[in-house]
Amino acid sequence: MKLACCAWALTGLEKDVLRQIQDLGFGWIDLQPGDLRKEKDRQLTAELGLKVSCLGASFAMPDGAALDHPDGPLRSAALGHVRDAICHAAALGADTVYVIPGEDDSRAGLSRYGDSLLELAEFASTVRIKFAVEHFPGTALPTAKGTLKYIKSLGDPKLFLLYDSGHIQMTGEDPSEAIHEAGESLGYVHFDDNDGAGDLHWALLDGVMTEETLKDSFRALEGIGYDGAISLELSPLLPNPVEALARSRDILLKAMRA
Repeated sequence: MKLACCAWALTGLEKDVLRQIQDLGFGWIDLQPGDLRKEKDRQLTAELGLKVSCLGASFAMPDGAALDHPDGPLRSAALGHVRDAICHAAALGADTVYVIPGEDDSRAGLSRYGDSLLELAEFASTVRIKFAVEHFPGTALPTAKGTLKYIKSLGDPKLFLLYDSGHIQMTGEDPSEAIHEAGESLGYVHFDDNDGAGDLHWALLDGVMTEETLKDSFRALEGIGYDGAISLELSPLLPNPVEALARSRDILLKAMRA
């Protein structure tokens, strides 16, 4: 497993954020669609020895566009946005792109969303990108269990689950059980902490997460043979994001060694 950091945990000029991430000892980064669009920033990334592991394609979605939207043009706009993000991710050398669920949990809404996922997963496979869906409280697919069931119901092995530890805590699911159930369908992993109610993206062990829960999660990841990235997704609104990343990095490394 490789340790990554979501670049949006830090704010400022892109070049400064990249240097801070490298100084923190991360070798891999998660990005948003607008990141590394300038050649000078892509060159700096290479000079710093940073590699892109994943891109969140739902960020910066065009106004009103959604992958489950009943309006054809607005759904097409969302599809175009995600396809562009997939191409950008492939050009940067990333191996995974993910999206979050829509808000329409009706049968028709989930059907439209499924059609979009199947189309995008096929497109992603042509550029060797793994395409994942993040379970997300407050959306049509709030739980890891339900999201995994939905993904599998679509019948395409090119669709994967993005596991988020903070979201698991919000829905009260067992982390190890969720990881084991995902198995080969686990495409990516985000770690963050919270109070069990809000999607706060705190540093690890600052909320309801415990050392034992974290160790159990890594045992489960090893048990299913997961060899992808483990990425810290912390909030840029924390009092000291750099310190929070450094402390969370050390906690993750300790858990990985254990």
